[in-house]
Formats: sequence, C-alpha cells, structure tokens
Amino acid sequence: MLAMGSEEWEMYPSSYIGAQVIEYGTISEDSDDDWNGDMAVSLDAVLPDDILEKVLSLLPVASIIRSGSVCKRWHEIVHSQRMTWSKMAPQKPWYFMFTCSEEAVSGFAYDPSLRKWYGFDFPCIEKSNWSTSSSAGLVCLMDSENRSRIIVCNPITKDWKRLLDAPGGRSADYSALAFSVDRKSHQYTVAVARSNQVPSEYYQWEFAIHLYESNTGNWVTPFTGVLLGWRGGDECVICDGVLYYLVYSTGVLVNNNEHRHCLVMYDLLARPNHTNLMSMAIPVPCALTCGRLMNLSEKLVLVGGIGKQDRPGIIKGIGIWELHNKEWHEVARMPHKFFQGFGEFDEVFASCGADDLIYIQSYGSPSLLTFELNQKLWKWSVKSPVMKRFPLQLFTGFSFEPRLDTVS
Repeated sequence: MLAMGSEEWEMYPSSYIGAQVIEYGTISEDSDDDWNGDMAVSLDAVLPDDILEKVLSLLPVASIIRSGSVCKRWHEIVHSQRMTWSKMAPQKPWYFMFTCSEEAVSGFAYDPSLRKWYGFDFPCIEKSNWSTSSSAGLVCLMDSENRSRIIVCNPITKDWKRLLDAPGGRSADYSALAFSVDRKSHQYTVAVARSNQVPSEYYQWEFAIHLYESNTGNWVTPFTGVLLGWRGGDECVICDGVLYYLVYSTGVLVNNNEHRHCLVMYDLLARPNHTNLMSMAIPVPCALTCGRLMNLSEKLVLVGGIGKQDRPGIIKGIGIWELHNKEWHEVARMPHKFFQGFGEFDEVFASCGADDLIYIQSYGSPSLLTFELNQKLWKWSVKSPVMKRFPLQLFTGFSFEPRLDTVS
C-alpha cells in the first residue's frame, strides 16, 4: 500500500487483539534533545492499574489500541474486558469508505479526531449494497440478497453475531434498517421496515414493521398496514424511542404543489397495532432529490438534496434540517464552494453521522465532507486513499462510533 503524498494513513490491525498498528508515512514529533534518560520514571512503577485504565480511557480509540503495544502490562489492560471502557470518553464517529462493486468489501476508515485514514478490515459485510445502521459502537448489517439475514457486529473488536432470521421473507420491494443501542445496558433494538406492492394494485403498498430486542432474542411484528398513494423506501432511523421512516409519493392523491417525500412516525414504546401513519405524517421542508435521516444525540436530523424549483429532480444544493415538535428547522445549507468541490454531484448521495458530526459523500467521488452541527463548521477530510480508477467507478460508505465496550 502506498502513502498518499504528504498525507498520512495507517494500516489498522485486522484484529485489535494482539496486533500492532503498522504506520505508513512519517509522524513528526517535537523532542527535547537535552532529555536525560536517567531521570525517566516508568508509569508502571507509579500508576496502579485502575488509574492507568482511566488515563487510557480518555484517549481516542486508535491511541488506546496503539498503547497496547507499549509493554505486556499495557497490552493486558487494553485487551481486557474491563468495565473501564464503558466510561471511556465519547468518540467521534469514524467513516468507512469503500467502492461499489461485486468484489469483497475492503476499504478505509476515517478518524476525524486524529484526521487519519486507516486501512480497515470490516467484519461480516460481504457486498457493497448491504444495508447498514449503527449506534453506540455497534453496526447492524442486512444482506441485500437475503433480507431476513441480519448481523450485528463491533467493527473495532471484531465481535459479531447473526440474529434469528427476520420475518417477512428473503426479499421485499423495499426494505429499510434501523438500529438503536442503549448506552447504559448495551441492549439493542433492530427495526426492519418492509414495503411491498399489493398485487394488481399499483397505488397500494403493504407496509410492515418487524422489531428485534436483544434482551429477548426474538422478533415481533407490531404493525402491518397499507399505504395508499405512498410507498416505502430504504431510509429509516430510531430516535428517542420513535421509528422515523421516509416514504415516497407514487404520483397519485398528491397535488402538484406537494413534495414527493414524507416522514411517518411509529412509537416503539406504545407500539399501536392499528394507526393511520399518513394522518400523522410530516412533509419534508422542501422538494428533495433524496433524503438521509440520522440520530444525532437523540435529535432527528435530515440531510437532503434540494431540488430546483422548476425541475425538482435536479439537485441544486444540500440542506440540513432538525425536527422540533414535528416541524423542520433549517440548520445549514452547504456553501456553494463545497458543493462544487465534489465535481459532478448526483441527485442521490451518501450521508450519515452521530454525536454532532455529519458526513456527506458523492457516490461518484472519494471526497468526504464533514459538518460539525454544534459549531456549524464545514470541513473536508484529509484526502482519502481510496482511488478513482475509471470514470464510472462508484463509492459509498457509512459511519460508526469506535468503542471497545459494546458487544453483539
């Protein structure tokens, strides 16, 4: 593997247990030539285990793993299953980028804290078109060819588990995946929303929600219904105990002035069996070419491609909105210089995030743009080592929080 000019990237270990980070590129650090080695005091001789663990838990995950190669004692602490890691500092989400192809998935993970890319061996994912959803250190994966096959994994520790097959069969016209982990108990919920066209009824679409709870290990189907004039899609998210699902107009029962996307909600705590989802639907803030939903610290955020006034299917920019009391409030619009920086931007694109960080990527480019919600700051990532080798090559990715304490 080659270093990207002056930029730095590293090879992340295929398994963090017992492995070392192999560095590519030079890391320059200031040093004191007058340092007297005789005056050095080993941390091993001063700090007890519990204090050392607390110190390490304040570091970024990559630094914690690297510290495991310092000595035997540090290695044992880093790779132990101690409760210390549950108190580790919040981690900014990494972004895993890879190419869209029929080949096995391999790519690079971007660490925004250290602004580095890592060659990353992501566990379990076999095809680039698998559905993904992440929460609190775990990633949920759904097989694109067998929609009942669901896997939950921790990308850092490589721990993974295949769940019981989801109900609804191997295929559906449209399927969406959402995932939520409780940070205290580490119990998780998986939601699969399926939409199928009613036979011989083009404007009617069956809609079902299937839920998996890790504490029971079973699937339930709390809701089934029929959408009239609307169909499901592949975009949904769990936020503050509610499943939000983006639906699409089929072109009937909708005025020309209305938008072709709409947001429906389902309360995962109350779990009503019979409810009219469309009666409580929330229109999107403007005509969108596509929409991406994400949970940022239990706030529902929508990143959408803004369509032109006269041609709503043609993208003219990207906006970010936050939902408050069932109303959208605009957070930011991508400055034109960043929009142009992607080159040719497609009507659909990849976007995801966690905490206060949003990633945006064009499918036709390995360029990666970040937006910090709290600071309203746009910033390009360090140049990606993923290379565009031919004009029609496509790229995609998703984010996850790197953690050592969550297990599948």
